[in-house]
Amino acid sequence: MNIHKVKTQRIGSPVGNVVRYVLLVLVLLMLAGPLVWEIALSLKGPKDNIWSMPPYLVPKDFTFSNYVNALRRIPIFTYMGNTVLVCIMSVCGNVIGASLAGYALGRLQFCGRRLIMGLVLFTMLIPGEGLIISVFLIVRSMGLQNTLIGLALPGLIGALNVLIMTNAFAAIPNELEEAAQIDGANLWQRFFNVCVPQVRGAMTVVGIFSFVGAWNDFLWPLIILSDESKYTLTVGLTRLKGTFVTDPRLIAAGAMMSLIPIIIMFICVQKYFFSGLQQGGIKG
Repeated sequence: MNIHKVKTQRIGSPVGNVVRYVLLVLVLLMLAGPLVWEIALSLKGPKDNIWSMPPYLVPKDFTFSNYVNALRRIPIFTYMGNTVLVCIMSVCGNVIGASLAGYALGRLQFCGRRLIMGLVLFTMLIPGEGLIISVFLIVRSMGLQNTLIGLALPGLIGALNVLIMTNAFAAIPNELEEAAQIDGANLWQRFFNVCVPQVRGAMTVVGIFSFVGAWNDFLWPLIILSDESKYTLTVGLTRLKGTFVTDPRLIAAGAMMSLIPIIIMFICVQKYFFSGLQQGGIKG
C-alpha cells in the first residue's frame, strides 16, 4: 500500500500532468514565439505579405537577401566590433570589481559593512533612467563623451553582480579560510588561492549577465555616442529604419545577426552557467 502511494506521488495524476505540460507549452510560446516569428520575418521575400490577416509563419517567398541587404545598408561588423569591446570592458570590470567587493562584504568584518551593503541594495531600487542625466554629466566632465570607455564606465560594476558575489563568498565554509590562515596565508593569498576557486561558477554567471546587459543596452549608447563610427549594434540597427519607408524584413534580419554572438557565447559557457547557479558559493 505504501509502495503504491509512493508511485502515485512520483507519477502524478493525469490531470496534473496535462496542466503542467499546458503551462510549459504556454511559457515556451511566450518566450520563444517572438524569436521564431522574427526568424520567419527575416526570411520572407518581397512576394510575402507580412501584414496578412491571419499572419502566417512559413515564408512563401523564402530568401536570404534581407541579410545581404542589411549588410549593405549599414556596417554591421563595425558596430559589432564596437559592441564586443564594450562587452569585454564590462565583463572584466564586473568580474574583477564585483569579486573584490563581494569578498569584502561577504568574508571580512569591518566597521560600516552593513551600511555599505544596504547602500548597494538601495541602488538596485533606483531605475537607471532616473540617474542617466547625472551619469552623463559626470562622464562628460571627465572628457569621455563619445568614447567607448565612457560608454562602458557606468556599467563596470553592477549592484546585482556585487550581491551575487557577496552571497557566493559568504557561502564558503569558514574552515577553509581558517586553515589557510593557520598555514600563514595572507589576505590576498586566501582570496586568490582559497576563495576564488570556490566561486568560479558565480563569476561565470556575473560575466554572462554583464555581457548580455552591455550587448543589449540601447538608451545609454544612444545618449553618449554621436559619432556613427563608434555606434554599438543596438544603436546602429536603427539606421535600417528609413525616414519614409521602413522594411521590417531588414530590421528582423539585422536583429537576428545581432543575436548570433550571444547564442554562440551562451553555447560555449552554458555548462559553467548552470553549474554556477546550482553550486552557489560551495564547490562540490
